Amino acid sequence: MSELTGFPPGPFRPLRSLRSFRHEHGGERLSGVYGDGGGGPAAATAVVLHGAGRSSKERLLPLLGEFAERGCHALALDFSGHGESTGALRESSLRRRFEQAVAVIDAYVPGDGPLVLVGFSMGGQTVADLTAHYGDRVAALGLCAPAVYAAGAWDVPFGDGGGPSRADAAGSGAGRFSAIIRTPGSWRAAPALDVLRAYGGRAVLAVPGTDAVIPAEVTEAVQDALAARSQYTRFELPDADHQVGAWLRDHPDDRREFVGAVLTGLGEDGWTATRAWLAGRLPEGRTVVESRPLRGGWTSQMRRLTLDDGSGLVLRTFVKPFFRRHAPGLLTREADVLGLLAGQEGVPAARLLAVDAAGELCDHPSLLMSSLPGRVRVDEEDLERRLDLLAAQLVRIHAISPGERPRAYQAWTSPERVRAPAGAVWERAVDVIRREPPAHEGRFLHRDFHPGNVLFDGAGDGLRVSGVVDWVETSWGPADLDVAHCSTALALLHGPAHGLGFRERYEAHGGHGLADGADHLYWRLLDALAHCPDAAKLAGPWRELGRTDLTAEVLGTRLETYVAGLLEAYA
Repeated sequence: MSELTGFPPGPFRPLRSLRSFRHEHGGERLSGVYGDGGGGPAAATAVVLHGAGRSSKERLLPLLGEFAERGCHALALDFSGHGESTGALRESSLRRRFEQAVAVIDAYVPGDGPLVLVGFSMGGQTVADLTAHYGDRVAALGLCAPAVYAAGAWDVPFGDGGGPSRADAAGSGAGRFSAIIRTPGSWRAAPALDVLRAYGGRAVLAVPGTDAVIPAEVTEAVQDALAARSQYTRFELPDADHQVGAWLRDHPDDRREFVGAVLTGLGEDGWTATRAWLAGRLPEGRTVVESRPLRGGWTSQMRRLTLDDGSGLVLRTFVKPFFRRHAPGLLTREADVLGLLAGQEGVPAARLLAVDAAGELCDHPSLLMSSLPGRVRVDEEDLERRLDLLAAQLVRIHAISPGERPRAYQAWTSPERVRAPAGAVWERAVDVIRREPPAHEGRFLHRDFHPGNVLFDGAGDGLRVSGVVDWVETSWGPADLDVAHCSTALALLHGPAHGLGFRERYEAHGGHGLADGADHLYWRLLDALAHCPDAAKLAGPWRELGRTDLTAEVLGTRLETYVAGLLEAYA
């Protein structure tokens, strides 16, 4: 049962369109506010959710009013035990917050209208839960210093601590909840990350300059998840702390900019500019009828675009902030390399159609290219045959003699940057790269050659390499570096023995001038140590392709065994 009432007095006098209500759910009375932005029944509804501790909807009213000003319906509530709602906070849980939000949304949001979900701190977890529940209705997300939690925490009452903002003694309800969420790394397998990884609409992550509550690695994990498919923007608030809701309340310019960012491209999943750019670069008379994310990417989003005549194209988009900053160089280089490879025999690469390297016309820097047959293979079937094909393909790449050399290679780690685990093996390995790079003969390098960037077609004796993708890191340097990078990937994917043996396969197919002994060991370890300390992070796309056996523990053990094997073979 719900009832609308007059708006209670408070320090903020909201827009006249906001009205308070009381909603009965589960024996509790939930207090909330609802506003009609004047956009009609089909308008999106912005649902704004507060965090834990002493948080409530009160500080979010200016933000709610901003959404209403822009034509959205607007909705916020006090979860039980917060603000003006009844109930005991100690008895609440993540599950109960989700159920209360669903009850209020279903009571106040018109029909099956689109939802814009905004959550602060613990509210970020609830936003993810609601995204999984409402599916395609969710048109945009705004996550502000969000938290995500291990699956085991969902049903556990917060206890006397009042939520995750306090560490409480073990044994009580608060202790149980705190023990779960404070288990080191427990958040890494949070179901919320899987939900955000699968979300394909508009998403904005508001990140304060200082956050004493949410660890930086949690924020980066949320960013990586959102960057997998969504039209993602990182919204920096360099002078704010964890209390982002209070910051937006007190800083109207930032509040307006944040709301504008969340609502960008509403109704088109945020991709308005990119859609317009694509329309002018398709073959004459053609239109896109389907856009499907391709799995296995890490640095960028890849989509297969199906045209109305059944043909296909591929769109690469740089969304992660780091790669977006470097996109002009990366995408310009890839465009140049694709042009070069168009005249090469034996290196199946896509055909360049268009590029917006700086993102001047698209929502993000983008490159449009032809679609190649085949698929990425990270399974164990036909493995020996695939490894030989990989080695032979790499030999052909190294045989390319361009009229103009690409840039010199860049090392991806150094002795000072390695963050290896403690232990004698790792100390020896780091010592090996404490030297000047060995003298070498330069070659044309892919620089990121590994099974995730190679497409295979056929099976058995008919198995073949049908495409080599991701040419943004193309460089000039020692062939050892490409051999090293592929070897590390094989050690992680299929076991250390396959990584240790890839050099022999490469040379058996006519490989070019690899160094011997300590010099070759330098290049192999320079690559392997770049995967420390979190090889599991780089293996995310492999798990997405079905290799769920590649846990952090498995990958850590394989990397250490591989490094020890290299030291034994070449030191």
